[in-house]
Amino acid sequence: MRIGIDARELCGHATGVGRYLDGLLREWNRTDAARRLEFVLYSPQPLRLSVDACLFRTRIVPGSPTTWWEQVRLPAAAARDGLDLFFAPGYTAPLCLNVPTVAAIHDVSFAAHPEWFSTREGVRRRWLTRRTALSARAVITISEFSRSELVERLGVSTSRIRVIPPGVSPGMPGALQRTDGLVLYVGTMFNRRHLPDLIRAFAPVARRHQAASLHLVGDNRTFPREELPSIIAREELTGRVQWHQWVTDEELRGLYASARAFAFLSEYEGLGLTPLEALAAGVPPVLFDTPVARESCGDAALYVSPGDVPGITHALERLLFDDPTRHLLLEAAPATLARYSWPRAARDTLAVLEESRQ
Repeated sequence: MRIGIDARELCGHATGVGRYLDGLLREWNRTDAARRLEFVLYSPQPLRLSVDACLFRTRIVPGSPTTWWEQVRLPAAAARDGLDLFFAPGYTAPLCLNVPTVAAIHDVSFAAHPEWFSTREGVRRRWLTRRTALSARAVITISEFSRSELVERLGVSTSRIRVIPPGVSPGMPGALQRTDGLVLYVGTMFNRRHLPDLIRAFAPVARRHQAASLHLVGDNRTFPREELPSIIAREELTGRVQWHQWVTDEELRGLYASARAFAFLSEYEGLGLTPLEALAAGVPPVLFDTPVARESCGDAALYVSPGDVPGITHALERLLFDDPTRHLLLEAAPATLARYSWPRAARDTLAVLEESRQ
């Protein structure tokens, strides 16, 4: 069985979808079940992967990784490769392929909150993702919340949706000495993640605790644009807030290992992977109180109401300086993290792919 995969999200600095696909490929590379198959990775440029090149063949399809590349260039290349199935890990798939498709759709924020997207981008995402979802043999998503959103907002039949939570990479063994007062945020910056509220909530913490610092990791993709440096300056936090637009995996592990608190104030997610990564590294998170946050982190997080800036401040101080609270949350972490396993995610995803060929 030959499976084609859209691997363009592995190019450059991989973020959400790229990290999801990388986790699956690494696990498949270790399993005997995957070695019965053959994978063809379609990418506009060479990939840097530590996997078996015979099992995972890379097909370079020149061009920019745009919708045109996905809908025109990729299908033309795939048609020559004799595929049995195509796996689209990032929401959309080529619509003119003549083989069954399985698509991973992690959330439908573009349908739930169109105001977060430009008109053109929102229309493209809604139309193409809906067409992909309705034509795919199966749709994989990452939480029960996202399953309900796919049914309600895209009209996907429940019988074609498979909920397969992703894995969470283990934390850094032998964690470094935690840095007093270090608060960490990791994730692409979207409006729904309320970075301005986090910065404003951190300001009183910084005034009361000289050693406190806030590290933000992620590229700013807000729409409408949020000028975070201006907010940092207005709150007189220059030097106390550090913004890393991108870090290496090693640098990220170091930040997780040094942080004492993690903040992820998102009002809408398919799951929210980085709070789970923080828990795996021994860092308790504060989250907005949403159904998907409760589903993902359970008793291993503090929850605050969206928009409650003083409440966020209080939660940050508890995570930083209240040892009984920290202990209680971290004690609940193993049960929470047990639901997120790369071996299980890879096994279950592979099963869906093999079933969908029939």
